[in-house]
Amino acid sequence: MPKPLNYLLVDGYNIVFAWDELAKLAKESLNNARLRLCDILCDYQGYTNLVIIVVFDAHLVEGSMGSVSEYNNITVVFTKEAETADHYIEQTTRVLSRRYKVTVATSDVLEQVIIISQGARRMSAEGLLLDIEDVKKKQFEAYEKNRVQAVKNNPLSGLLDKETLAKLEAMRFGSNRKKKEK
Repeated sequence: MPKPLNYLLVDGYNIVFAWDELAKLAKESLNNARLRLCDILCDYQGYTNLVIIVVFDAHLVEGSMGSVSEYNNITVVFTKEAETADHYIEQTTRVLSRRYKVTVATSDVLEQVIIISQGARRMSAEGLLLDIEDVKKKQFEAYEKNRVQAVKNNPLSGLLDKETLAKLEAMRFGSNRKKKEK
């Protein structure tokens, strides 16, 4: 059976202005701060297999038709004119939480109350940052453990990519077979 999907909806600007690194970057370039958040979320998605949707307000952008696009392995939404990210997140949560586990990352207290009433879980901006850091730390520890074990088993395996290792193994076993045939 396929694993059920878990969704993470992210209130983009709420997170940008809550995280020191992104808030500082936003002072120089809001676009760069958005891209950095998306890059961080792409990495996080790769570790967690969550379906991540990050939503940015464009409700004050006159004539904005809104947009939904894929950025690597996450979905990025810009709301349409007169639609807030909160409204989009509430609607999406209402639909998704009927069938899936949904978590919303925002530090907006009112938004948290609304999404909880719709059956979703909440995660603060700080909680999301801590979870991202924790997941990265665990992945690095697992990588190091596997690398150390691989080096013990085969000193080259920890240093070479899989393709090169496969070629070397083929050469090694190919030469052994030729010797046996003689």
